[in-house]
Amino acid sequence: MTGFVVQAGLLVAAWAAGVMAGSAPAAEARKQADVVIYGATSAGVAAAVQVSRMGHSVILIEPGQHVGGLTSGGLGFTDSGDKRAIGGISREFYQRIRKHYDNSSAWTQERPQNYPRYRPADDAMWTFEPKVAEQVFRQMLTEARVELLHGEQLDRSSGVTVADNQIQQIVMESGLVLAGQQFIDATYEGDLMAAAKVKYTIGREANSVYGETLNGNQVRANTHNHRFLKPVDPFRVPGDRSSGLLPGIEDAGAGIEGSGDHRVQAYCFRMCMSKSPANRRPFPKPEGYDEQVYELLLRNFEAGDLRVPLSPDMMPNLKTDTNNNCAVSTDYLGGNYRYPEADYAERAAIIRDHERYQKGLMWTLANHPRVPASVRSEMAQWGLPLDEFTDNDNWPHQLYIREARRMVSDYVMIEQDCRRERMAKDSVGMGSYNMDSHNVRRFVTAEGTVQNEGDVQVSPGGAYLISYRSVVPAKGQVENLAVPVCMAASHIAYGSIRMEPVFMVLGQSVATAAVMALESKCSLQDVPYPSLRARLLRDGQVLDLPAAIPPKILISRDSLPGLVLDDGDAELQGEWRGSSSAGRYVGAGYLHDGDLDKGKKSATWKLTVPSNGTWRVGISYSAASNRATAVPVQVQAGDGVEQQFELNQRKAIAGDAVFHELTRVTLAAGQTVRVKISNAGTDGHVIVDAVQVEKVE
Repeated sequence: MTGFVVQAGLLVAAWAAGVMAGSAPAAEARKQADVVIYGATSAGVAAAVQVSRMGHSVILIEPGQHVGGLTSGGLGFTDSGDKRAIGGISREFYQRIRKHYDNSSAWTQERPQNYPRYRPADDAMWTFEPKVAEQVFRQMLTEARVELLHGEQLDRSSGVTVADNQIQQIVMESGLVLAGQQFIDATYEGDLMAAAKVKYTIGREANSVYGETLNGNQVRANTHNHRFLKPVDPFRVPGDRSSGLLPGIEDAGAGIEGSGDHRVQAYCFRMCMSKSPANRRPFPKPEGYDEQVYELLLRNFEAGDLRVPLSPDMMPNLKTDTNNNCAVSTDYLGGNYRYPEADYAERAAIIRDHERYQKGLMWTLANHPRVPASVRSEMAQWGLPLDEFTDNDNWPHQLYIREARRMVSDYVMIEQDCRRERMAKDSVGMGSYNMDSHNVRRFVTAEGTVQNEGDVQVSPGGAYLISYRSVVPAKGQVENLAVPVCMAASHIAYGSIRMEPVFMVLGQSVATAAVMALESKCSLQDVPYPSLRARLLRDGQVLDLPAAIPPKILISRDSLPGLVLDDGDAELQGEWRGSSSAGRYVGAGYLHDGDLDKGKKSATWKLTVPSNGTWRVGISYSAASNRATAVPVQVQAGDGVEQQFELNQRKAIAGDAVFHELTRVTLAAGQTVRVKISNAGTDGHVIVDAVQVEKVE
């Protein structure tokens, strides 16, 4: 198996054997700068650029050979939420991306007019190729004259010297010493934070810890797209519990709802694929391929789930940012529990295991005879891009570390912050994406089948404020260390905050605070917020809620009469995305199809009426000018004939009504109403919000 470079506190595979591959010994035994930044992730790059622009010396240390972390490592489909919340250096990066694609020479595999997400009139572009992202990051570092050190990793056992709550210096495993007045840990793992003995946590808190509803064990929330839709046997010999379980399945049962545990959401590679025949190669079959690892995938197909278990969002030049989708996909559930605290050698082994799993998955989907022909046909158009990750066998250099350590400081961001039920008074940036946790495990149900657990996708209903106190340690701990990535947040709040644009925003903000602290000779915890705020605003940061953002969810489901099911209660087909940016809606937000994959996406609700009578069936949606004008909706009531409707979702629902009435039906107690909405043949964004069945007679 080919060795590969990994970012932000990880190893080159060869390093596991004690060899610093591709790295010469440090030219100097000691280096010094005003600010020392560990980890050239997107946050680290933004922080380094900001320090330099403020007139101070900075050293940016990267354990691997690449800069930009996940942004240059495959995540080209920016998870941003409300883009009005993104300012400063973060927005500048996306503006530079657009300028790159303004050049006709950037389009080597397709014409720009054929790529719908390239819009020259926009000020920024949010989708891009991995190599372009790294090119832009390096250009920004060069312009700022940032000193960048590659191939240097922290001595985590004794390499951090702290005296009087101040980091004095850090030492790399090569022996290189780096001294500074201020330090920033911009790694995905929080290695510098942990070595400095700052308080942190790992895993899911119980809901009771912070009074949340979406944290901990989430079996009841298992209504999402990333679950088993059909009963699938989990045992090595079907029906024989004594034969043991297939790989990756736990026999601990469903567990207690809302209870905490050690688990972190699954990792994967955000794989870049190409559908250009001139710029692709077949998916390789990895060394050590074990068909048993994919038996669950094959059984799921044979059970009747024929979904293609990938989410390939298109990037320029016929490439993708490919993410997890459906029941068995690129997320390697359970393979990462030890990763946050593991030493470098064990981390390298975990990453190799993830690479082997995902390469084997892709080969299986493309080639295995037990994979349905329809899926193999879909996969036949894809391969690895020949012009990406050319130093790593066309495979991403960055594993998606969705969550590792999380600091515990004087202000821990929680679900209530994301919903704006609590709002910090010392904002240094904003988040707005879904509270998004990928699955963390597979378990055997009481019925003897397999199911996934841990996936939560709930919109916060708009942008929210991130506290300065959540990116610096608590008072009484280290006073010259900022942590913009492994910041203080509960598991579920971190699921929203952990987006690359937000990391860049926070990287710039903590760098600004670090410079102000060293200039004022005070601790980071004592930086005057009014002064910090003024400088951040001057440098283009966005610190206040955008206009028309409600303080809480718009329409509570509990306030509505009749039987009401929200978008989270629907059975979904295809990849739907959460939003809350326009119109009225039920609950914290709604889903939309992104105006993509027409005919492949649907949402179905099923409601059972409790009594005899005439029932009104209604559906809600948030109207806007980019919506579809003829959205197909089907209603099946009891034993009656299926009724067909079309919705013009550009037209607001009449008056003060929440639901557009579709039909009225007469039903007996216990009969079911089935409502299905799809994006087949539609001419704009299709919205999935809520349905209502209300008794009228």
